[in-house]
Amino acid sequence: MEGIVRAGETFTWDRDTTESQARQMWFPKSPGRTFVAVEADGTILGTANSVRNHRGGAAHISGASFMVAPSHSGRGVGRALGEHVLEQARKDNFRAMQFNAVVETNTQAVALWRSLGFEVMTTLPEGFHHPVHGYVGLHIMYRRL
Repeated sequence: MEGIVRAGETFTWDRDTTESQARQMWFPKSPGRTFVAVEADGTILGTANSVRNHRGGAAHISGASFMVAPSHSGRGVGRALGEHVLEQARKDNFRAMQFNAVVETNTQAVALWRSLGFEVMTTLPEGFHHPVHGYVGLHIMYRRL
């Protein structure tokens, strides 16, 4: 996770997030959940978390975040985590899932989420300051469960 956060290309966390801060954000309180994809030899391939995205009258909307180790990108880890998180959100009686911040230049993730039924509901123009591309759009994506 550290390398992904420090790169600052796909996540909206501060690039100098400490391990303690990351643990607090990545391991949500119930009904939140954290998942880890692990190779048979114990190598961590990626991780995801699922949270209640809203409260009150919108508490039936879940949210999720994903990180896949760059060395394991393109091997189906993100898809497996995405499918698992969606299934668990259904079991947890959420009615929809919303991603609050998908960086538009993260085309691999955008394509994956679209293939899993998500739609871009809107894009915040220049909503993300990418360290290489400058200000780029930040998608809000959604799908019913």
